[in-house]
Amino acid sequence: MHQTALVADGIYWVGASDRRLALFENVFPVPRGVSYNAYLVLDEKTVLLDTVDKAVSAVFYENLQFLLNGRQLDYVIVNHVEPDHAANLGELTLRYPEVKIVGNALTLEMLQRFFDFSHFNYDFAAKAVTVKEGDTLVVGKRVFTFVMAKMVHWPEAMATYEATAKILFSADAFGTFGALNGNLFADEVNFERDWLDDARRYYTNIVGKYGNQAQTLLDKASSLDLAMICPLHGPLWRKHLGWFIDKYRRWSSYTPEDNAVLIAYASVYGGTENAAQILAAALAQKGVRDIKMYDVSNTHPSVIVAEAFRCSHWVFASTTYNAGIFCHMETALLDLAAHNLQNRHVALIENGSWAPTAGKLMRDIFAGMRNITVLDDTVSLKSAVRASDRAALEKLADKLAAALTPPVRRDAKTSPVQNEVFFNISYGLYALTAKDGGKDNGCIVNTLTQITDNPKRVSIAVNKQNYTHAMIMQTGVFNVSILHIDAPFAVFQRYGFHSGRDTDKFAGVAVKRSANGLIYDDIYANAFLSGKVVESRDYGTHTVFVAEITEAGVIADTPAMTYAYYFANVKPQPAVGVKKTGYVCKICGYIHESETLPPDFVCPLCKHGAADFEKL
Repeated sequence: MHQTALVADGIYWVGASDRRLALFENVFPVPRGVSYNAYLVLDEKTVLLDTVDKAVSAVFYENLQFLLNGRQLDYVIVNHVEPDHAANLGELTLRYPEVKIVGNALTLEMLQRFFDFSHFNYDFAAKAVTVKEGDTLVVGKRVFTFVMAKMVHWPEAMATYEATAKILFSADAFGTFGALNGNLFADEVNFERDWLDDARRYYTNIVGKYGNQAQTLLDKASSLDLAMICPLHGPLWRKHLGWFIDKYRRWSSYTPEDNAVLIAYASVYGGTENAAQILAAALAQKGVRDIKMYDVSNTHPSVIVAEAFRCSHWVFASTTYNAGIFCHMETALLDLAAHNLQNRHVALIENGSWAPTAGKLMRDIFAGMRNITVLDDTVSLKSAVRASDRAALEKLADKLAAALTPPVRRDAKTSPVQNEVFFNISYGLYALTAKDGGKDNGCIVNTLTQITDNPKRVSIAVNKQNYTHAMIMQTGVFNVSILHIDAPFAVFQRYGFHSGRDTDKFAGVAVKRSANGLIYDDIYANAFLSGKVVESRDYGTHTVFVAEITEAGVIADTPAMTYAYYFANVKPQPAVGVKKTGYVCKICGYIHESETLPPDFVCPLCKHGAADFEKL
């Protein structure tokens, strides 16, 4: 029996979940299983976006057959060739021999390595459709635009944007470990409590090495008008997109997610574990609240990697074993190095009954990682913790605690008025719209205040340089849309990143109008107000308009966007420690960060030479 679900008008989820799988990619434990998401679009043409793993193919084909209901499948878009998503393409061509396979050039090349399509009597050369960055596919009212996502996390990966429903089919980006439990969307579950750890472990271990490439995809996504993100694993996103995108920005720029301490230890007879426990207790007594401890001998390395991405400070404690690092600790550390982790502070504890050497060897691993600061105060034990060792552990705790809680900055000597104080005032973000003659315009403002209740009046401050200001001065009427937390960065780009004097900010955008004839935002606002100016006052750079409310309506129950939320979760963050100069491999997307590229340079990922690189 079919297990389909409606995603948006004419768009359906046709995937399946596997709760029997023990190891994803035969490496990563998935105690909650995993979902394989595929999507079917029913329009003038029918379009399938990706398939599923062989293990759940029976459910997938039942879903597909039920929704097609006798119709031909016209296209299958392959966003990712990896067999957990493309394993059914061969059988798909047998069931639907007229289907056209859509992918970029590398996608189509790689598919022919996995499948001999002649065995399926399928003329691949005649029916494959090659697309590149920015190409479109029109299938009726739906228009698909293709967004390349090289090395997120395979070289052929791409995403597909559907403009009508404003959906990004994001391939492995924004994916999550865990089988779906009936709820398809992230807002239907307590994602932060029940799913965030799996989402972090998925990104950091599957995609984490390719932070530069993930940043490139995020930059592309930030320019799209997004209402929904549909990944190939885990829940779908239709609310709070900015919150999850911010997680990806932090992970991909190797920025600590939390001011926290990871303590990972390897102990044979308990001495090293005891030292780790003493350090943790000392940190707690000094006010550090976010401390996570792991015994590397019974913790999968993927968990250590995920927590290392999350935490700002690390402590690694290892016994010396066969004159080296204890085997499970060495595995965990090499995994961190392999995932390109950077921008962290590390403290080390070593143990050895006669010749402790683990500390130096651990330090050598971190020396090969970028922007990793190893504290000089390595604590060296011999078998058990002695009184002098306790003193050294206390000293180390002092250093870590001080680093985690930097002193409050006071700039009174520089200026009696500190700008940062004003950032603590609670601001909202609003789309202010006006109209003069046949011209609509809008801008973003943050200073709307209700000043009376009877009659209902508000004040709003508008910069005189804004074209919207000139319109309000001329007409005396305006609308304010109270933006909510699901408003994407593209909304702020539309209203605020260019002038309405030479741009139509609403070109190609379906708009709603209130009784006064002005535009208001009914998609990314939770309410709107219509105002008629009764007084205005000049304050130099701004005019403050006082207006009587002529109409007001609630649109949604999504919380309003604040200035702080915008900067934390919506506005793209600069990549920490990621240079913007270098050369990018045209084959796999690897970035070589340097002003020059040696003529004999070979890409460490795909092994192509300098001729296949281009300057960023």
